[in-house]
Amino acid sequence: MFVEVRSPQGAAVVLPGELAFLLGQGVDLGLVREAALLARREGAEPVAALLRAGLMSETDYYAALARALGRPFRGAGLVLHADARFPDDIRLGAAVGAAGEVFLAPPPGAVAALLAAGAPHGAVLTTPAALSSAVLATAGPRAAARAAEALEVRAPDWAYRPGLHPGQILVLLLGLAAALLLLDAGPWLRLAALALLNFTFLAVIVFRLAAPLLKPAPLPDPAPVPEAELPVYTVLVALYRETKVVPRLVGALARLDYPASKLDLKFVIEADDAATAAALAALPLPARFEVVTAPAGLPRTKPRALNVALPLARGEHLVVYDAEDVPDPGQLKAAAALFRAGSDRLACLQGRLVIDNTNDSWLTRCFTLEYAALFDVLLPLLTAAHLPVPLGGTTTHFRTRVLRELHGWDAWNVTEDADLGLRLSLAGYRVGDLPLSTLEEAPARVRPWLRQRIRWMKGFVQTTITHSRHPVRAFRRLGPLGLLCAVAMVPGTVVSALAYPFGIALAVWHLTADPLPEGPDFVANLVTATGATVFVAGLGAMGLPALAGCLRRGWWSLAPWVLMLPFYYGLVSAAAWLGLLELLVAPYRWNKTEHGLSATSRTGAMREQGVRAGAPPRRRRPWPGASG
Repeated sequence: MFVEVRSPQGAAVVLPGELAFLLGQGVDLGLVREAALLARREGAEPVAALLRAGLMSETDYYAALARALGRPFRGAGLVLHADARFPDDIRLGAAVGAAGEVFLAPPPGAVAALLAAGAPHGAVLTTPAALSSAVLATAGPRAAARAAEALEVRAPDWAYRPGLHPGQILVLLLGLAAALLLLDAGPWLRLAALALLNFTFLAVIVFRLAAPLLKPAPLPDPAPVPEAELPVYTVLVALYRETKVVPRLVGALARLDYPASKLDLKFVIEADDAATAAALAALPLPARFEVVTAPAGLPRTKPRALNVALPLARGEHLVVYDAEDVPDPGQLKAAAALFRAGSDRLACLQGRLVIDNTNDSWLTRCFTLEYAALFDVLLPLLTAAHLPVPLGGTTTHFRTRVLRELHGWDAWNVTEDADLGLRLSLAGYRVGDLPLSTLEEAPARVRPWLRQRIRWMKGFVQTTITHSRHPVRAFRRLGPLGLLCAVAMVPGTVVSALAYPFGIALAVWHLTADPLPEGPDFVANLVTATGATVFVAGLGAMGLPALAGCLRRGWWSLAPWVLMLPFYYGLVSAAAWLGLLELLVAPYRWNKTEHGLSATSRTGAMREQGVRAGAPPRRRRPWPGASG
């Protein structure tokens, strides 16, 4: 429905009905016309353009809508009926109050129809944000149960919490029995077992060793999507006790080069995190930013929080960022173009993660090298070959329908990213490479670094347990190379870390105390040769990808720190052993990493305090009747 109005100069102006009624409420014609032009240019709903660009607050708009409809308005303190439905009432934009009234918060696309039909008797207008908060508060226990249990209920074989299957327990017992028998076996059998173990390690090492030599062809540059054809994009950020980085995070998201009317930015916070809630409330956030409060419940993990927000995502595509992230502003447009050019089986794009506080300590330098190896060397190779990719926990762009089809994240797995990457491959989808970066902050001290890495190693074991329940099925779906890659990247990472100190000790012992056999003993020589090969190849697999990633980034001054990686991986080994222990005593504990502590910043991004998140730097025109 369009309405023709006259400007003060007498010129005819055609406006959509859901904006034109604002003129009767005292809103300036210039502001309304600006919203209409923005909506036309971006191919968006007029109300979405008005609110998400920050031209008018959500409270002001829905209060004006209530007056135009002759209905009362309530912006806060909604009390809903106990049977409030999550997420249905939020999607519908209507919920029944405790006193029988109907609270209406029509989404942008439904306002025109409401204006044409009129509000029903007994309806009370409110804002979508207020309605969403009230529904989550009322239906909290049901929403919490859905977020925690949906995957286990709908696809138990993909969920960690059922634990080890009987077949897995049997294999572990047989393996333990075989290891004990080998201790009492003859020397020939023990040597043969060692040779087989060395060959197994070589198969795992070959992925990392070959990666620097097999640089894939450059990705094709897809045609950019016209602005009017860009889809709505949801951005999810789970926050817990992150007051230090909130201004910088909001500034980084405000700089995203994407139509504001098509952005759906959601901060997901925990119900008891009053400090982060206050930090967000202190910022003038336009309607494209939304704070979703995850109801109290177990487990207290990031994936559970993301699962609360997933049903509320409005975007065709969805990206997850971490609290400390500073993404490249062009990521969303580039991802939309790659999704559009790719097949429907391209379900996810993994962006490049780059450590920005490299010079904080020797740990952050080694962490930078580790990420350079993973995201600049290994990831492009794996995605180009359509092999399984254990995702990073951030800068993962999804087709939202696929994420819902796979029932979201496993709330009980503390490396939900790696788990979801393997689940995508097992479901027949693939992960692509998004060659744009997100700057991250690495822990600079040993204790917080160790806590974070313990969680990662514990989660890799959880992921291994989850996806090894049906090895034959996995072999059929992934193929021999895909299965080998999955084994190398997830359980292989843990096993190699666990074995690392023993391998070093054994190599030193052989070199100093156990000379090469004098006689032509084939098996003994085979063990010695394969052991030496594993030792040398392992050091190469540790350093070469990191060096290649470092040089591809042009970080020449960082290259000498590759020599510190053997000591760094000693700490990784300690984390793996502690992760196994924590898996037994606290399997679902989420070791929180504190952010906002960086002392240095290569790009300066970690020193920025954020920018205004609202409309362009033009002053909003005042208008009578504003409710603040």
